[in-house]
Amino acid sequence: MTASRPSPEASLDTWLAYLETLHPTTIELGLDRIRRVAQTLELQLPCVKITVGGTNGKGSNCAMLEAILLAAGYKVGLYTSPHLVNFNERIRINGDSLDDSAIVQQFARIDAARGETSLSYFEFATLAAMLAFQQEGVEVAILEVGLGGRLDAVNIMSADCAIVTSVDLDHVEWLGDTREAIGYEKAHIFRPGKPAICADPMPPDSLVQYAEQIGADLWRFGRDFNYSGDKQQWAYGGRDQRRRALAYPALRGANQLLNASAALAALESLQDLLVVPQQAVRVGLLQVNLPGRFQILPGRPTIVLDVAHNPHAVAALSQNLDNMGFHAYTHAVVGMVQDKDIAATLKSLVGKVDHWHCASLPGPRGASAAKLAGIVRELLPRETDEPVTVTEYENPVLAFRAAQGQVDENDRILVFGSFSTVGPVLQELGR
Repeated sequence: MTASRPSPEASLDTWLAYLETLHPTTIELGLDRIRRVAQTLELQLPCVKITVGGTNGKGSNCAMLEAILLAAGYKVGLYTSPHLVNFNERIRINGDSLDDSAIVQQFARIDAARGETSLSYFEFATLAAMLAFQQEGVEVAILEVGLGGRLDAVNIMSADCAIVTSVDLDHVEWLGDTREAIGYEKAHIFRPGKPAICADPMPPDSLVQYAEQIGADLWRFGRDFNYSGDKQQWAYGGRDQRRRALAYPALRGANQLLNASAALAALESLQDLLVVPQQAVRVGLLQVNLPGRFQILPGRPTIVLDVAHNPHAVAALSQNLDNMGFHAYTHAVVGMVQDKDIAATLKSLVGKVDHWHCASLPGPRGASAAKLAGIVRELLPRETDEPVTVTEYENPVLAFRAAQGQVDENDRILVFGSFSTVGPVLQELGR
């Protein structure tokens, strides 16, 4: 049932609750509806636009681009999703989240303009970000694709440069159940004659063929750009540009140099539009911050937070955990949504977790703790040197508190599986 339209003076929470009632489904891919409303709103974004898609690594890539461009002195708008704690995180201008009143102002404009056209929560958010960027006159807009690419709301904008970070199996019910099918969907953020950056070392043929078919300027990792490094520093090499003696990105993880090199390839491809000095790259990579991506909190016991929620991302997380120092025992707090391949996702961590704390997530998509625990027990080997415990909790905060009560200072707690798992724990920790 659709609620009555809030007033422009209503709170952001009131508006978000209203938006959740407007569309019959949480996700409905397609651009016709949002294009009609964007046209009514006379939405234009006369700035440099960078679209970032991919299965994993989108958030890291966006954060690096934002940090480098801010260090270079540009006025930057960043749109990402989902959020960890507050909706405002999704829309940033010059590194600051948009305040409640500014977001509500755009929601009211969109709702008045849409007439009888139904828009989803994500479509409202996307239009609100673009309208805010237009109103504030940003010089660069970085737009993260929500799901896929071809029919994602972000794709109403033709980007000056598009990045696909990686292609792997996720959201198969919407995008297809093969890398070829998913690569085809993601490739549709590419545009004729514009730079198309692909950071996947082994991209699906469908992505490459689509780029060639439309005449995009495809930059492939390993052919058009690459990186090298030692324990102290790393270097980027592109088609015509070399950036040497770079400090490692502030974001942790074995895959962050791949994300950083894709960001630098995008900036190289846009060098006629954006001047980015070497010092801005150095400062940006040192200052970049992205909560919930292999985030290690200071102090003991060690707490690791990672929103990894599919097999590809958790395999990378598992590798990153192996590269950490010794920890006597690992406690995992996990919550996931039902439409993921939960067994394939958790498999990488079997044998590396001593105590599983399985948490239920809210909403129709949230998997129950009982379902997660059952899958974990099925994955565990029948015989182990020490018994692995599996416990169920009503929510991630209760699971995390239980883990805190069981650890010693030489142990570690891993919180992963979803934004809806990591976000409440971050909030619980006051971070």
